[in-house]
Amino acid sequence: MAEHLRVSRDGAVAVLTIDRADKRNALTAGMWAALPGVLAELAADPDVRVLVVTGAGPSFCAGADISDLLGGPDAEDPMAQLRRDNLAAQAALRDFPRPTIAMIRGHCIGGGVELATCCDLRFTDPTGVFGVTPAKVGIVYTPTSTRQLMDLVGPATTRYLLYSGELVDADTALRTGLVDRLLAAGDLAGEVRRFAEVLAGRSALTQRAAKEVTAALAGGGDAEEVAGRWYRETIASGELAEGVAAFAGRRDPRFPWTG
Repeated sequence: MAEHLRVSRDGAVAVLTIDRADKRNALTAGMWAALPGVLAELAADPDVRVLVVTGAGPSFCAGADISDLLGGPDAEDPMAQLRRDNLAAQAALRDFPRPTIAMIRGHCIGGGVELATCCDLRFTDPTGVFGVTPAKVGIVYTPTSTRQLMDLVGPATTRYLLYSGELVDADTALRTGLVDRLLAAGDLAGEVRRFAEVLAGRSALTQRAAKEVTAALAGGGDAEEVAGRWYRETIASGELAEGVAAFAGRRDPRFPWTG
């Protein structure tokens, strides 16, 4: 396993922990570079039905390690390699084939927000503190990261966060759509676990279809073609037949599709 990236499994739920608590889980260049491989290994495991992304200790992720920002080999663009690895990591998380949940405590800043917005869902507790801070150091935020943020909070809040670099609390994050659930102190881990188990018991085919259809709609793709392809698969695989039979028989479904 890559340094400072820890994976654990409990049944169908995998947990990816950013494990650098002494630095508020700030991501080094090496950690960004390693993330796609870690995620690819989890994606290839059919027993993993849900992925939870979190941070060790009291913080989720305080962003990229600032000491790496100007450390690239290209003197004319010292951030080039870091930017490539950052975007590749975001894409790997955004395209993970099964549901993903960011479980956020404490600081979720900069690159931490990038990771959180690439997850399907974001749960936090009252300790959550959020910020997008390129204006504090003169970084140009990439269009990919800007779009991910804007899809959640809209253009006005995106501008507010990017222009100011100010931090917002968990209540504001919930109100603006940056997070989906705000749990009481002490309830976060238990509720994330409960909800992850709910997701693990649902149709993986429906979830994959929903993920691809929403991505197509957000990106201007052909959502009808995507939905049609998945509709044909639910018939061919017996997924729909099993769901209907289970509902009629008042039993838990045993969905055959594993992807």
